[in-house]
Amino acid sequence: MKELIFEVTEDEAEGGFVARALGQSIITQAENWNELRENVREAVLCHFDEGQAPAVIRLHRVMDEVLALA
Repeated sequence: MKELIFEVTEDEAEGGFVARALGQSIITQAENWNELRENVREAVLCHFDEGQAPAVIRLHRVMDEVLALA
């Protein structure tokens, strides 16, 4: 595996961010963006055997915004 993509959303209930890997059972969260980046790296290294982790980790931030037309 060359690349692993995480879908990142904001945790509306408690604040911070939640990152979920696409195609893998990896999920982590953090209070801020820098902490999330470190938590994602740590989670990936824990999930894969030594030498099997992807070379690239992509964080795809998803933002859901509702606009009212009134």
